[in-house]
Amino acid sequence: METPEKPPDWDAVMAALEAWRRAVNAHDPSVSAVAERYRKDPWAVLASTVLSLRTKDAVTLAASASLLAAAPSPAALVKLSQDAVARLIYPAGFYRTKASNLLKIAGLLMAEYQGAVPGTMEALLALPGVGRKTANLVLIEAFDADGICVDTHVHRISNRTGWVSSKTPEETEHALRETLPRSYWKGINALLVLYGQRVCQPLSPWCSRCPIYAHCARRLLKRSR
Repeated sequence: METPEKPPDWDAVMAALEAWRRAVNAHDPSVSAVAERYRKDPWAVLASTVLSLRTKDAVTLAASASLLAAAPSPAALVKLSQDAVARLIYPAGFYRTKASNLLKIAGLLMAEYQGAVPGTMEALLALPGVGRKTANLVLIEAFDADGICVDTHVHRISNRTGWVSSKTPEETEHALRETLPRSYWKGINALLVLYGQRVCQPLSPWCSRCPIYAHCARRLLKRSR
């Protein structure tokens, strides 16, 4: 992992992205919507984050609503069979694997935390199917803790712009922690996910529509619109 020669003007970058989001009237990703709907309930945020992996936002919202209506707590979930959980969350991606992981997570929470979701990175990473992206999102949305959630969009855009030079999402997270002001940590994922879906797409991004074109090095970019 290399350190960029010159850090970006983060205030200008974030202001431009916020202005763009307001202009297109874009909504926050599904997990943020779930967090708001359930008043930042840690179990709801954790369950919906697990469901969101490799699943479209609309499907995540529907699957989360179905699951949480039947199992609003780990104590309620452990009473269900794996087949029942799988039916509740279908058609979320890898729904059978997620059903298994959710039941394992609920069992561990009941056995080790009296049914509560732990609020530390170390404890969250010990749960089945929970990686740094999921753990960071839970800490941010459920516990209002500082964290940087790096998914494929954040990883791709951060490298394309030249803000970081890293090979993995975990390296990107650590690099951003070194350069990104802490006040922007919580919000960068929501901004870059929307921006990555609508403008800075993996192939042939819309550079002609880019609100942060002046802050982008366009590294390894072969084609744009």
